[in-house]
Amino acid sequence: MSSPQLSPMKRPWIVIACAAFIVTLAMGVRQSFGLFLPQMSVDIGISRSDFGLAMALQNLLFGLVQPFVGALADKHGAGRVVFFGALLYALGLIGAAFATDAIGLHISFGIFIGMAQSATTFVVVLGAVGRVVSPEKRSGAFGIVTAGGSLGQFLVVPLASMLLGDVGYHQTLWIMAGLVALCGLLAIGVAGRTDTPGTIQAEEQTARDALREASTHRGYWLLNAGFFVCGFHIAFIATHLPAYLDDKGLGIEIGAQVLALVGLFNILGSYVFGRAGDLLRQKYVLSALYTARSAVIALFLFLPLSHASALVFAGAMGFLWLGTVPLTSGIVGRIFGIRYLSMLYGIVFLSHQLGSFFGAWMAGLIFDATGSYNIAWGFSIALGLLAGLVHLPIADAPVKRLQSA
Repeated sequence: MSSPQLSPMKRPWIVIACAAFIVTLAMGVRQSFGLFLPQMSVDIGISRSDFGLAMALQNLLFGLVQPFVGALADKHGAGRVVFFGALLYALGLIGAAFATDAIGLHISFGIFIGMAQSATTFVVVLGAVGRVVSPEKRSGAFGIVTAGGSLGQFLVVPLASMLLGDVGYHQTLWIMAGLVALCGLLAIGVAGRTDTPGTIQAEEQTARDALREASTHRGYWLLNAGFFVCGFHIAFIATHLPAYLDDKGLGIEIGAQVLALVGLFNILGSYVFGRAGDLLRQKYVLSALYTARSAVIALFLFLPLSHASALVFAGAMGFLWLGTVPLTSGIVGRIFGIRYLSMLYGIVFLSHQLGSFFGAWMAGLIFDATGSYNIAWGFSIALGLLAGLVHLPIADAPVKRLQSA
């Protein structure tokens, strides 16, 4: 069957570029939120667990609505979903600038931004990219888009840090809202629905059929378990690492340097792991990645803490940061096809965000109760080792429906 002709706005490189820039802005702003903790907690008069709960709610809503947003993108196209998500994201940032108590922060930073992120980040735009890229190049393309999130972290986090020092958090949130609004314009590049080149369209599934098929696949649940760990790691480190380093006497400025360095190294890591997913068994690469995370965290805690060790840790974790995204989404697409990729990956991403909820909130509770993050670090190591194991038995061959198409 010949490949369908793509309109100029549906050429793969345009879709990939727009998707990458959308993720650059949306994720870049998101990864800067940990820097707001010191100023906002003092000005509003809230505890670290209050701020952590806002971040936890954000991560939870990010995941809870993701399958539904993914289904909307599968049905109506990614462009509309990204456009309205960008507007809600900007509204949430502006609302946070006006927050005067913990409840206001939980509504704006937590609920509004959490829902908006589900429409402006990986799940929706990767679904659009998956439809215009051939299967043998899909993981690499996903890696390029994922690297956009890291580029945003590298660029936006230092900008947010500078603005927080120069103009304070109120004005900084307004500027961040302006950046996020640009995603609404970039939504044009991922708008519409285009079938994957060269794909036989014999899979006349309904969404309900796709959910039933995935729910009976053991490997799908193992992917959910592994991605829970990824969410825990990322939310814990992004939310609490700047404060952890400040508590240890390194200063709050190093927090911005560390988060920016995580973003810089993950540009490389996302691309490398994306390409590795095209060449190697993705489940084995994922297993190695999670195990390596545990080793890096253990070394960071074991060695004497210094400015240099914090930067080395940031580089190593950055390389391992979001390499899970192209690999995990690639396995979902390989097993079940791309017709309902946004919805099915959205459910896996929900598990990721449940992990993020606990990583952001539980670490704050542990600190408030013990005055230390040691227990949270220990959980991170144990969970990473567990994730390294659960990926090994995944049956990653395409389902019979695709094999017989």
